[in-house]
Amino acid sequence: MNFRFQRRLLLIGAALVVTLAGGTIGFHLIEGYSLFDAFYMSLITITTVGYFELQTLSRAGRIFNTFFILFGVSVMFFAIGAMTQTIVELEFTEFFGKRRIKRMIEKLHDHFIVCGYGRVGRGAAGELQRSGVPFVVIDRNEDKVEMAIKSGMLAVLADATRDETLREIGIHKARGLVAALATDADNLFLILSAKGLQPDLRVAARVSEEEAELKMRRAGADSVFLPYTVTGYRLAQAILRPHVFEFLDVTSSNTNMGLNVGIEQVLISPGSEFVARSLRDLQLRRELGVIVLAIRRTSGEMVFNPPAEAIVEGGDHLIVMGDGEHLRQLERLLAGARR
Repeated sequence: MNFRFQRRLLLIGAALVVTLAGGTIGFHLIEGYSLFDAFYMSLITITTVGYFELQTLSRAGRIFNTFFILFGVSVMFFAIGAMTQTIVELEFTEFFGKRRIKRMIEKLHDHFIVCGYGRVGRGAAGELQRSGVPFVVIDRNEDKVEMAIKSGMLAVLADATRDETLREIGIHKARGLVAALATDADNLFLILSAKGLQPDLRVAARVSEEEAELKMRRAGADSVFLPYTVTGYRLAQAILRPHVFEFLDVTSSNTNMGLNVGIEQVLISPGSEFVARSLRDLQLRRELGVIVLAIRRTSGEMVFNPPAEAIVEGGDHLIVMGDGEHLRQLERLLAGARR
């Protein structure tokens, strides 16, 4: 429920409370009713129930009651109308909101799916958002879904372990999935469901217990991370090799020193004019200021610090480091068709 509806409900409640309080005080002071009897008299008056008066009203009491009836009944009718309008608007908002989200999901292609918006899921979704790639968040908690939406993300309130949910978010068109649910059992079940629906889907999973890591990989997870182990490793690296850690942190997160430097993987399209040419021929460092750190062959072999004579083939990935804009230029260049 958004802030506008919340404020409307608060105003309705405040109007009713003020009206009842005014009537209670008036009947108590003018007619000498006890506070409970005065409240009861005020309640049956504004609700137009029509019960008899608790005691015969004096002339002053009738004058007060006349104005109280006009004011109190008006407030009650206003409250009923406003409540009805709020309920109808909420229903329409929810209906059209779901339709809008459904249309947006139907347009997704080569997108990523983040299952679970806890601490790990928020970190993954935040990085995907910074990378500018299409993705959708799924969580069973309404507050977490609303938090994701307020952050400008496409989010769905649903159970990610259900095949029906995965189909609705277009898993057959998805590029990858992050399994970051609350328990290892849920993540394991999610991986089995996702791989069953889309065998080629790349899956990265969060695991809490070390003994569950092997099960995740057997279920089909391509990458499995233990958050506490990863954090412990980074803490040790920060004190053992602070300069190496700073360099990797700058190139991977772009959060330090104001540098726009990153490490990216760039696919060499099979139809690119640069296929079957050497790194010396590409002249990436001279033309774009981009450094080639490694070549990931289609066979899975990783060639680190490749020599200038290394030949690149279609389907290879270059692991490169450089300025963000230059990396995007390189990606467009290597994806271009052969002339």
